[in-house]
Amino acid sequence: MIEVILMPRTPSIDDALRRTTIFRRLSGDDRQRVAAVARVREFEKGQTLFAEGEPSDLLYTIVIGRVKVSKATVRGTDVILDIFGPGDPVGAVAVYEARPYPATATALESTTCLILPKQAFFGLLEGYPTLVRGLLLGLTHRLVELTNRLAELSGGRVEARIARLLLKLADQMGQTRGSEVVIPLALSRQEIADMVGTTIETSIRIMSRWGKDQILRTEKDGFVIVDRGALDAIAMG
Repeated sequence: MIEVILMPRTPSIDDALRRTTIFRRLSGDDRQRVAAVARVREFEKGQTLFAEGEPSDLLYTIVIGRVKVSKATVRGTDVILDIFGPGDPVGAVAVYEARPYPATATALESTTCLILPKQAFFGLLEGYPTLVRGLLLGLTHRLVELTNRLAELSGGRVEARIARLLLKLADQMGQTRGSEVVIPLALSRQEIADMVGTTIETSIRIMSRWGKDQILRTEKDGFVIVDRGALDAIAMG
């Protein structure tokens, strides 16, 4: 982990707080108090922010980049629980509950995070009730976002769940290339299956059919949505 000086492409700490769901509803004074104890750190692709079982001493918020949160299984493999992007807090629940991180967070690309030491942050919460109220508002909105995200990915047919996952990734990180949308994230068929709660065989069968139907193309570094309308229709099923 390398602490870096903020560059023009990197938002200031105050800007980062404004962009973050759990902090954006703080007053200007409370944002300044939080900014005074916050730091910015940069992680290279593949670098670990924190590992499963480590003490939750830091609260991470993504400013730039993407982070996957995964958990080890008894088979010795990792299951991706979610993928987080700019504005998302990572490991917040463990910090608030004072328990070890329940999963491992890894940078999927060059990632910049706003980091708050737990003790300093809790000290602010004890000293400034207005900060607590603003934070609760932000956490409520964050809970609604996560509940909606879970409902989108867990309901309906497997094919619809995979379509919604890919559309969510397209909305988060998609890059337009002519009439196509490129998702610059390589996920294995097993990882896709784990994220939507199905088997690898089903994931392979669906993705293969979409390739033949020219709906979605798998490339070395990610996926290409060829027919967004068709994928939208599948997601509604």
